[in-house]
Amino acid sequence: MTALICYDGSPDARAAIDRVGELIPASDAIVLTIWETVLETMMREGSLGMGFGMVGSYGDDGTDAAIEKTARDTAEDGAQRTQAAGMVAHPRIVKREADIAAAILAVASEIDADVIVLGTRGLGAVKSLMLGSVAHAVLHHADRPVLVIPSLALAERRREAADNSQLAAGAK
Repeated sequence: MTALICYDGSPDARAAIDRVGELIPASDAIVLTIWETVLETMMREGSLGMGFGMVGSYGDDGTDAAIEKTARDTAEDGAQRTQAAGMVAHPRIVKREADIAAAILAVASEIDADVIVLGTRGLGAVKSLMLGSVAHAVLHHADRPVLVIPSLALAERRREAADNSQLAAGAK
């Protein structure tokens, strides 16, 4: 079995690795981190602000190389965590070309992953591209099983909310 584990270093991504290691130990895993250039981030967030005349200077200072290195370090960290969880793991980074879900699905298809594993939310903003909406999009467009795992803190908050709802319903 081969799992494609989407990893951004967030608590949810770490929880996903820990849990999938319990569910399918000794399986192969590709730990995927997606990155994008400074210019792509600015264009996506609408923060260019100075017009496209300045576009050529963005990222020329080595910033994109630093972002790519950070992505590589993140994927390697995820692979080490995955190995500690009992799986055989290999890090992989992919530069964002289209939307993130499409990039995840393309890698899943390329490696013929048996399952795609994601946390429910990511770190947000520039630090992370694995957002809750990404998990939602992957779920709706995947042609293979998808396992979405919340962080322990999020799971606990959801349990408490459900318990409070049941208490409120019982008080009526």
